[in-house]
Amino acid sequence: MIGQQPTPRLILASASVTRSALLTAAAVRFEAMAAHVDEAGIKQAARGEGLDTADTAVLLADMKAQRVARRHPDAVVIGCDQMLVCDGAWFDKPADRAGARAQLQALRGRSHTLVTAVLCRRGDTRLWHHVAQPKMHMRAFSDAFLDMYLSAEGEAVTTTVGGYRLEGLGVHLFDSIDGEHAAILGLPLLALLGFLRQHGVLTP
Repeated sequence: MIGQQPTPRLILASASVTRSALLTAAAVRFEAMAAHVDEAGIKQAARGEGLDTADTAVLLADMKAQRVARRHPDAVVIGCDQMLVCDGAWFDKPADRAGARAQLQALRGRSHTLVTAVLCRRGDTRLWHHVAQPKMHMRAFSDAFLDMYLSAEGEAVTTTVGGYRLEGLGVHLFDSIDGEHAAILGLPLLALLGFLRQHGVLTP
């Protein structure tokens, strides 16, 4: 087992099952707490202020971490956010299957970036942040395949910003991928583990 200090506590400010699974698989002890923020409003304000996707993802991750850190100032709180950008256009989680179909048709045969931010905060202090930007190259799949994919995935297509789960059937949508697998799933794990070792939470 890895060495982890009993204090400070680690809290993941996310209800994401996938992010929790990544930390659990790495044998990191943590608590998970949902942090609800107005993501749409924050993104709209960020665009109005001219922020790029990386700065916006960090802002969203920080807002989530702040929500939890206010209630647990003794803990190191991990905030995360992921944005999808393709040729300058920002994509959000599709609202329904029809939205997922339209989104995947727009991304088909093109490359996009998953701008994935992770940030750690303790109380009122932002300790560290990192942004990974995996590049995803989606293949030119047929409409027949898209229909089969959407039918097989069901409501799962509305749970991720890309309308796909790379750890599942979504892998069939791609020709190639450049970037850390964990970052694609929503948590730049290698960078986070490095910070936790540097911060004395994990044994270096």
